[in-house]
Amino acid sequence: MTLSQDEYKFLESLIGIASTGATEVKEPGIGTLPYGSAPFSALKFFLDDASKAGMRTGIIENKVGWCEFGPEGADLIGIVCHLDVVPAGDGWTTSPFELTLKDGILYGRGIVDDKGPACASYFAMKRLMASGFMPSKRIRLILGTDEERTCSCVETYAELGEIPSFAITPDAEFPVIYAEKGILHVKIVNSSPSALKAIGGSAANMVPASCSCTIDGVEYSAKGKMAHASKPELGVNAIFELIKQLDTASVDYSNSPLLSFISKEIVYSSPAEYTGCNVTDESGSVTANPSVLNCSDSGESLVIDIRCPVSYKMSDIVAKLSSTAEAYGLTVEVLNQMDPLYKSKDLPQIALLTEIWKSNMPSYSGYKPEYLSEYTEPIAIGGGTYARHMPNTIAFGIQAPWQEDQCHQANECRALSDFETDIQVMTEAIKGLSEHS
Repeated sequence: MTLSQDEYKFLESLIGIASTGATEVKEPGIGTLPYGSAPFSALKFFLDDASKAGMRTGIIENKVGWCEFGPEGADLIGIVCHLDVVPAGDGWTTSPFELTLKDGILYGRGIVDDKGPACASYFAMKRLMASGFMPSKRIRLILGTDEERTCSCVETYAELGEIPSFAITPDAEFPVIYAEKGILHVKIVNSSPSALKAIGGSAANMVPASCSCTIDGVEYSAKGKMAHASKPELGVNAIFELIKQLDTASVDYSNSPLLSFISKEIVYSSPAEYTGCNVTDESGSVTANPSVLNCSDSGESLVIDIRCPVSYKMSDIVAKLSSTAEAYGLTVEVLNQMDPLYKSKDLPQIALLTEIWKSNMPSYSGYKPEYLSEYTEPIAIGGGTYARHMPNTIAFGIQAPWQEDQCHQANECRALSDFETDIQVMTEAIKGLSEHS
């Protein structure tokens, strides 16, 4: 199943829109754009093409849109994706917002998370329409534009849009995902002006790739490696590297309550120790990623991304951090909290999707026969997907579990052959779910 020239051009144009979330703006003739102009531009581009292809389309509050085909009034099957992306960050060897094909590999911000899966789903729908396939149910591709920050886009859809009887979100990895950890974003704050200047990180859900500070006129800097905050072990935290550098050099930052807190309570401790969460359940153990540091005349702050096992209370983590921070004169603010997700492994749709995955596993790059026994059972993850914000939804794909995680990485990439397999998987999922009672 080879990618056509028109499909490649569409993917190229979509990657070319730097759809990172921004502050609200008002556009003449359009109205309020809650997440800035670029995410809406990506949505408008996508839906204009879908309308030309003969699909029904809609936009809700300029936050989320959809396109569908199938008999009007029939039961609804959903595919939920997002068109916003995290900031490019440092370390790219290609232009992040320019689709580059090199040695059979597609490079570009969003090719994996989540513009690529959105396009694979869309191409599957268009190909089925062109083949004359008529599903017994409506197939609707739902497209959010602020997943990387708040997920309020799909929450708006869940409130005002039509809820699918069953939906998948290809915004994680294979096989089928039945549980997702709780997600907690907290900010550790010192409201007094800082005696030094420090800055690091660009988004709560990214491992920071750079961090720098100025102390007594001397500048210090450290480099890390970006990764998704749900898998901080895949990256190198530049905030940690800076603190270690300062500690090794015996730099005095005792007049910075926040850096003292980071050094004494976080850098040399495990997440279980400083969050107080020592529980490991079927969803795994707690992870934590100090992600955004800012020290200036307006105060000091550190944002931490925490992924909590499904059986543990996130309020207990907040209480533990607050108690520790209080000793340094710091306070803790909860910026975002998403409850964990847990579905039964016995759902018939999970069995159907598992079989689709198993039959396509050998087509993904890096496959080995032994993976058939390692990567076929439903799994739990630390990442957060739209599944926890949309009823009747589970995550399914799109990365193979043995491949390097590309989400939020510099040089985000996907093999062209894998992208073509993604289209095949989504085609089979659409046909299977539309025929499922």
